[in-house]
Amino acid sequence: MIDPISAITMATSAYNMVTKMVAAGREFEDTAQQLGKWYTAVGDFRFGQQQAKNPPLFRRLVSSKSIEEEALNLLIHEKKIAEQEKELRTMLMWRYGANAWDELVQMRRKIAKTRQDTVYRQAELRKDFFNTISILLLVVGCLGIIGGMGWFIGDVKGFW
Repeated sequence: MIDPISAITMATSAYNMVTKMVAAGREFEDTAQQLGKWYTAVGDFRFGQQQAKNPPLFRRLVSSKSIEEEALNLLIHEKKIAEQEKELRTMLMWRYGANAWDELVQMRRKIAKTRQDTVYRQAELRKDFFNTISILLLVVGCLGIIGGMGWFIGDVKGFW
């Protein structure tokens, strides 16, 4: 997991690169890679922010920041991201029209849902695989114990 401060730094860097490229006369399409980095960094920031709301016990006990300082930092970073997003939205709408942002939001939701479904499916398959292996090992272990007891009884009774 990336910490929120590193994520906001990466997002700001990618945003600055997009604005510099557009200001230098590059087409908005040429900035797609930087926009992707920005969205990834924002996603990492929001994930880190969510994780920071429920930190592990050790981090809660050892944390040197006050609650107010941490909350203020997160608020400032969230506002910074909102400003960047607003400017990127304006650039996108200026280039492709008023509906472009809505289309982008719908595509992001659809892709996120597809990825989330894929991740859940993979997690479910992994869980089923480990359950199957566990049951198989349990059955083999039980058969081994029963077979061992049969061999021991046969040996004591003189069947072998």
